[in-house]
This record gives sequence, C-alpha cells and structure tokens, in this order.
Amino acid sequence: MANEIRKEYSNDGFTIVWKPGRCIHSGICVKTLPNVYDPKAKPWITPENASTTALIKQIDQCPSRALSYIKN
Repeated sequence: MANEIRKEYSNDGFTIVWKPGRCIHSGICVKTLPNVYDPKAKPWITPENASTTALIKQIDQCPSRALSYIKN
C-alpha cells in the first residue's frame, strides 16, 4: 500500500516501524513489554527501554504485522 501510514521509533542502531492501519490492537506488545509500549504516553513506543533481543522477540509475535523493525 503506497499511502500506508508508517511511524518510526528509534534507539541506537534499531528502529521499530509501526503501521497503525494494520494494527488489530491485540495488546500483545503492551502485555509483553509494558516499559516500551504505553498507549497513554507520547511517544507511545520507547525502544530504549528494552534490549534489541527482547524487542525483536516481541515484534515477531505481532499477529497483524503492524510492528516490524530495521537494524540501522
């Protein structure tokens, strides 16, 4: 989808990509890493609050694939 909204949240060497149009709000991200994903905060994703390994493991569990990542 060429016009798909995409938001990026980065820390040193790692970027989380969130596509809100794909999100089904399963809550897996918030339940798994509540220190990273806080829907009430701005920004709501803070990747610096977890290790890259933990982030990758959680992102791979996203059922809608609204979350993905880029290793910078």
